[in-house]
Amino acid sequence: MPRLRRLPRRFYRRDPRVLAPELLNKVLVRGARRGRIVEVEAYAGGADPGSHAYRGPTARNASMFGPPGHLYVYVSYGMHHCANIVAGEVGVGVAVLLRALAPLSGVDEMYAARAGARLERDLCSGPGKLCQALGIAREDDGADLVRADRGISLGDDGTAPPREPGVSLRIGLSPGRGDEMPWRWYVPGDPNVSRGPGRFPVAGAPRRS
Repeated sequence: MPRLRRLPRRFYRRDPRVLAPELLNKVLVRGARRGRIVEVEAYAGGADPGSHAYRGPTARNASMFGPPGHLYVYVSYGMHHCANIVAGEVGVGVAVLLRALAPLSGVDEMYAARAGARLERDLCSGPGKLCQALGIAREDDGADLVRADRGISLGDDGTAPPREPGVSLRIGLSPGRGDEMPWRWYVPGDPNVSRGPGRFPVAGAPRRS
């Protein structure tokens, strides 16, 4: 397994729409479990009606307004945990949702945590699935990826983001709630990318230069 370089705080201190495609192919680590990020979505705070931070800070989203490089973890539909990486400056409330990982190691532990998964590509092919596979839950809200204070970190093994990532609308947003923003990026052709609406590229959407 290649040695990972842990990413510094300044890496995260950017607009989430800039950070998101740069997170592709980085490696999320929890203990022996590692997965390569293959799908992300950007959420732009007060400028984005699809964001939890659109109406300002609350007890639920407080971590989004904290320092960059921390996790914001919330519960979706009362049962699925979703993990976001806080971006930008303190007080802004912007983040990048981790939508899918490609498992790299600790696969047996992932299967144990995801009893219903039959294929390896089913382990982390969605935001709730990847949190379950890596054991990320609400108590990990606020975890610092730079210091790995709760055993969760993000690293670079030298694999660059795709030069031309897939780009699409974000998944699961209702009309008028940011559903028109092409702020989802993914690794083209990767079998671990989540299925569902908005999977295909949007004509004219911005790409990484």
